[in-house]
Amino acid sequence: MPETVIRDGKKQTIYDLSDCLSNSTVDFEPLPHRIDYMTPEESVATTERMWGLPAEHWPGGVALAGEVLTIGTHSGTHVDAPWHYGPAVEGHALTIDEVPLSWCFGAGVRLDVRALSRETGATRADVEAEIVRTGHELRPLDVVLVWTGTDLKQPGYENRHVGLRRDATEYLVDAGVRLIGIDAWGLDRPFELMAAEAKAGDNAQLWESHLLGREKPYLQIERLANLDALPAATGFTVYAFPFKLEGASAGWSRVVAVVDEPVVGVK
Repeated sequence: MPETVIRDGKKQTIYDLSDCLSNSTVDFEPLPHRIDYMTPEESVATTERMWGLPAEHWPGGVALAGEVLTIGTHSGTHVDAPWHYGPAVEGHALTIDEVPLSWCFGAGVRLDVRALSRETGATRADVEAEIVRTGHELRPLDVVLVWTGTDLKQPGYENRHVGLRRDATEYLVDAGVRLIGIDAWGLDRPFELMAAEAKAGDNAQLWESHLLGREKPYLQIERLANLDALPAATGFTVYAFPFKLEGASAGWSRVVAVVDEPVVGVK
């Protein structure tokens, strides 16, 4: 459910667009992870070992909760940096700690590609038609959210989505978009399709949207969630600031969309 607050004379409705990573999906994740939980009862042994503070030093005999994660940077909702796509054709491919923060937020537009074929993917013509349908005028540093309707909590989800073809992604990047998100495993078509076509001799389509980023740098948000909760295709601001990891190809992000509305009579 969205959260609503009144701030500076505006009603702000905040939509959480991030997937909640949990151990429940570990068995079928393409990139497995693990979360080990330490309860306040269990952590007493740690505080005694590290600082000589056994249970009697803590109220109720319990200390603090904590977690230890075994995880990749491309697990959960995350932002891909240009370095993820490989070496830049010219200059330096930015790592996640180097990306401009101005690329990480902006006016959002949601593109509905749910009815398109996962085999064919979404082309430039599809994207242009959807932008016209939304009534949105695409501007530099807008944030484009690709709505596939993929359920990330079901086995095999990585092969069920509609991905962007290169010409669609290039159209957006050429328009000044620097952040494109998708509620799926990846921005390109399902890997099983790309792999089969590559083995049949068509290497040009393999990770074509990703590899565009070697020539024309941009960021991807992968594994978004709750795009269906947005009240409309436009009229919100997206924030997707990635975790700062030195030299990394991606960083986890708590992605949100915020709708601002004036409140009558409130200053």
